[in-house]
Amino acid sequence: MKRHSISAATALMVIALLGGCGGADQPAMCDSLDAVKVSVDNLGNANISENGMSQVRTDLNELKTDLQQLADDAKSQFQPQVDAVRAAADRLSSAVTAAKADPTASTLGAVGTAMTGLADAVGGLGTAMSDIC
Repeated sequence: MKRHSISAATALMVIALLGGCGGADQPAMCDSLDAVKVSVDNLGNANISENGMSQVRTDLNELKTDLQQLADDAKSQFQPQVDAVRAAADRLSSAVTAAKADPTASTLGAVGTAMTGLADAVGGLGTAMSDIC
């Protein structure tokens, strides 16, 4: 059985772009950004051949919950960036649905491409929030 996994390099890129957020004197949105970062890291480390697409779906649901919390914490301050991450997560969700229905090299490749798009969007969010977090 061929082993498919979302690139660990993608997850590492997200971590590098976001840096370390959080801390006692930082707003709640920084903790929420950390949660989003962890969710994306979990997605990037998903082992499709071991856990199938169901783990990716679970990780996506967690990301959406974390994004909602971040949106609530950040109010409208970072709404465009949060919306970009949500749109990227939706594209990944669609790609996962397609890959689950028809697990071919093409559909699995689309999952990887969508994951890269999500990493880029989260990186943009982290950059936008870097002065605060």
